[in-house]
Amino acid sequence: MVCLDTESATLLPCILVVWSSTAFIASYIFAVLEGHVVPFVPYISDTGTCIPESGLFGFMISVTAMLGAATMYARYRIIQEQNSRGTFMGNWFNLASLLIGILGCIGMGIVASFQETAVTTVHDVGALLTFICGIMYIFLQSIISYKSCPQWNKKGTCHIRMTISVVSIIALFPMIICASFDGMKMYRCELGVEPSPYHQASAICEWIVAFGFVTFFFTFIRDFQSVTIKILTEIHDDF
Repeated sequence: MVCLDTESATLLPCILVVWSSTAFIASYIFAVLEGHVVPFVPYISDTGTCIPESGLFGFMISVTAMLGAATMYARYRIIQEQNSRGTFMGNWFNLASLLIGILGCIGMGIVASFQETAVTTVHDVGALLTFICGIMYIFLQSIISYKSCPQWNKKGTCHIRMTISVVSIIALFPMIICASFDGMKMYRCELGVEPSPYHQASAICEWIVAFGFVTFFFTFIRDFQSVTIKILTEIHDDF
């Protein structure tokens, strides 16, 4: 048996937060410098549509999806262990939260793989899956935090998580509604072409939700500090 033991579980949410933030910001900077999008609040997907930033966007968002899934699974196991030491909720609730979160990560993978102007319908479905499932995940995690308070979470942390969840939920509706009015158009840096108010409102809400996710996972860092991750490998003699 080979055992890999590490005290660095906190690296998971740390890397996720830094990597995802860099993915959004770097793609935006490249897209603006290349003149592919309007500087004032383009859709996140718009910043990863044209070459060369599309390659960077696809790669970094794909890695973000994998890091997100790994962090969610680790969080699931942490809650499972905490719940076994003093039951504060049904195990099905924790599992449902994980499955919804994984669906959101799958949606993010779809967004990274199918670009906005190439396969629009598939891209839009992936984006909706990402945002809707992502918001459901952080909302369920906020409820779990309250259920495990005060033994495993402080009230302040619970309030912060629920606030992020509520703000994200509120931002989701105008994001979708305004996008439907605008027709999900991509506005390039061309003379005389300006984004509509609906586009700007939808894009602002999209960025709010996206960084709501980033901020929410940032609150996981303290929870992961007291966790040890063990990877066990067993080689069977009868193989």
